[in-house]
Amino acid sequence: MSVPHFRKVAAVALATGLGLGLAACSTKSDDSTDAAGKTIITVDCQPVGAQKNLLQAWNDDVKAFEAANPTIKIKSVSVGTQCANPPDFTARLQGGSMTDVFYGYMTDVQQVIDSGQAMDITAFATKENLPTWDDVLGDAKNTFTRDGKVWGIPTKNYSMGLVYNKTLFTKAGLDPKSPPKTWAEVREAAKKISALGDGIAGFGEYSSGNTGGWHFTAELYSQGGALVTADGKKADFNNDMGKKVLQNLKDMRYGDNSMGARQLLGWGDLLTIAGAGKVGMFVGAPDATTAIVTQFQGKYEDWAMGPMPGQDGAAKGTLGGGEGYFFKKGLTDDQVKAGLKWLAFEKLTPGKGQFDYARAKAQGEQVGLPQPQLFTPASASQKSEFDLRKANGNIAPDDFAAFENNPVAIKFEPANAQGIYAILDGAMSAILTNPNASVDAELKKAEDKVNQLLAQAAK
Repeated sequence: MSVPHFRKVAAVALATGLGLGLAACSTKSDDSTDAAGKTIITVDCQPVGAQKNLLQAWNDDVKAFEAANPTIKIKSVSVGTQCANPPDFTARLQGGSMTDVFYGYMTDVQQVIDSGQAMDITAFATKENLPTWDDVLGDAKNTFTRDGKVWGIPTKNYSMGLVYNKTLFTKAGLDPKSPPKTWAEVREAAKKISALGDGIAGFGEYSSGNTGGWHFTAELYSQGGALVTADGKKADFNNDMGKKVLQNLKDMRYGDNSMGARQLLGWGDLLTIAGAGKVGMFVGAPDATTAIVTQFQGKYEDWAMGPMPGQDGAAKGTLGGGEGYFFKKGLTDDQVKAGLKWLAFEKLTPGKGQFDYARAKAQGEQVGLPQPQLFTPASASQKSEFDLRKANGNIAPDDFAAFENNPVAIKFEPANAQGIYAILDGAMSAILTNPNASVDAELKKAEDKVNQLLAQAAK
């Protein structure tokens, strides 16, 4: 997962209480124009000060954008870790203290709509305002669309596969250029890696902070399963495919003892272990390797990635997710158009903003990951992004070749995903910490709770 690509569920009482406290410090500007007649927009998730290269790049981009668009003024707002801290995000949403153009994950879409704080921007989401809009993946756009209405603009997209430590593969006598393709092969490789000793786990897995449910979903999709029914009203994982997910993990954890004794891992916990070179494989997105190095003291040269494993052959699907920006209700037409121009410049144009790979390479950032997977394959924007990525890449091309050359169908998260993930954490943690836990019983408990959650959400 990246950066991370998830939000925990905040209790309504907590969200409301925090929201009241944050409402007074709203980042919304009092006027839509300044004294010079420029259109003003506030935009959040400016990189924090510790991210010096990213912050410098952002500030440089704001200057370049304003020079090219002299009638627009961007006011950047950093909310620090609040962009990755779910209770704070929900609090700002409840309190109405978001910026004019505000960041959120794909899993935030429903709560953003339900809050009544965002604009329907359907009439503005056009090629005129977003020149590369037609090239953006349809599934990514659909994630921000409800009942034919566009509520947000996707700016990153990812899919999950098998991240693995090449160095440990070599030490264990495994071929680092041929990652496991099935869960049975993952199990065999995990046994060989864990046999190296020295506290090394062959396979690592999440089971707390909603990450357990998130990974259960990814692995369920690899089986060809679905988290909920097509109408979104019922759980759809208490079946043979869901049982295989938990049984695979239970077999590795207690049948083989290849997952290590430390469990109840959250996002940072597993990546800390990975950074220390103590785990052979885990499910993740391509930029998990970036986090391992930049946040958890790992080494780029240790890591590679293959496609999501399948049960008896190629995976039937994999989980995709991502992020985007919403527009605060009440903006003028000029502010919405200005915000879209900024997003087009910073997030949706190959060679600029997040796709300025030449700049990123010069700053020593990792370039060459097959992410963000934002543009439709074979589209002009995708071809341009691909060429720029390859021209400026500073990672070994082979490290992600197995992942990129063996694409798996992407399936996105359903509505209420974070609430479902929180419930499924319980099943994952039980299976990974209790050798006597029943796969059938844990799935039934989770199914009942998810059905209650969905029934409540439908009211």
